[in-house]
Amino acid sequence: MHIWAAVVMSIVIGFFVSFLLGFALIPWLHKLKFGQTILDIGPSWHKKKQGTPTMGGFLFIIGFIVSFAAVLITDKILGGDLITFGTDRPRDVLCVKIFAGILMACGFGFIGFIDDYIKVVKKRNLGLTEMQKTVLELLVALTYLFTLYKFAGVNYMFVPYIGAWANAGVFWVLGVAAIYCTVNAVNFLDGVDGLCASVTSLVCVSFAVCAVLRQFTGMGVMACALFGSLAGYLIWNWNPSKVMMGDVGSLFLGGMVIAMAYAIDAPWAILLIGIIYVAEFGSDILQIAYIKTHNGKKLFKMAPIHHHYEMSGWSEKKICTVFSLITVLGGAAAVALMIFGRVK
Repeated sequence: MHIWAAVVMSIVIGFFVSFLLGFALIPWLHKLKFGQTILDIGPSWHKKKQGTPTMGGFLFIIGFIVSFAAVLITDKILGGDLITFGTDRPRDVLCVKIFAGILMACGFGFIGFIDDYIKVVKKRNLGLTEMQKTVLELLVALTYLFTLYKFAGVNYMFVPYIGAWANAGVFWVLGVAAIYCTVNAVNFLDGVDGLCASVTSLVCVSFAVCAVLRQFTGMGVMACALFGSLAGYLIWNWNPSKVMMGDVGSLFLGGMVIAMAYAIDAPWAILLIGIIYVAEFGSDILQIAYIKTHNGKKLFKMAPIHHHYEMSGWSEKKICTVFSLITVLGGAAAVALMIFGRVK
């Protein structure tokens, strides 16, 4: 199967499955009264979103899985092998990186589903406790890293201008920290209509380009499938939103960001491609530290940082636009490092 045909097919199928599924899933969520609960700690004008269906993340999760599976099956029927196209790396290693990553994302998505279910069905606004969620997330992270290490021999990363660099301490300690922080940072970003989906769709584009440069075609198609699915979901989620992704969606996306980064051996790329995630997580940490060290005074009007700009008068659409442009710049920087930092 021609690579461009696979890319177009993955985007188109992901888009239409995600979009069309909304006609069935959103009314069903309304019927079940799976509505979003808006907490008092947020901006007061968010109260008008009370009752908007949540768990909409299933739209792009299903869209992505159907799309990627359809492309791989079609490619197999035509006698191709997208997983190994353009590379001499072992197929079993590539398969572990891709499918272990998807399973990890599904694991995080399941944690999010439990959290959403408790909030909506059990009527507990905060869902899982912070400790419960942390333990479950760390368990998924460790399982994923163990799978990479045991079955794919991965304990290294590609560093621009240096090449492959292996360090067990970095792989395990910083790996767990990177996964935990990234997943929760993506979750933080889901606070404004269309923001998490629009930023993450552009993150997918950057990872797809980096995958091609790193000769990981299968991973590039995977990123395109997720991009198409998010584009279809955005039609329902753009301001004013008709559905919210919920934790099932945002945690799944956090897992997929990690999966894409590790699939190309470049977890460091999240710092650039996911620069908005870094800003979101960092602003929350800074806010907490500042309040504790300055007698309750705040560094930002509200954290994470998108709420600060919202409280400063920015519209939700403006926040999405500006944050998306910053994401494009961060992605361009990562692509440049991939190009100029290649080691022959």
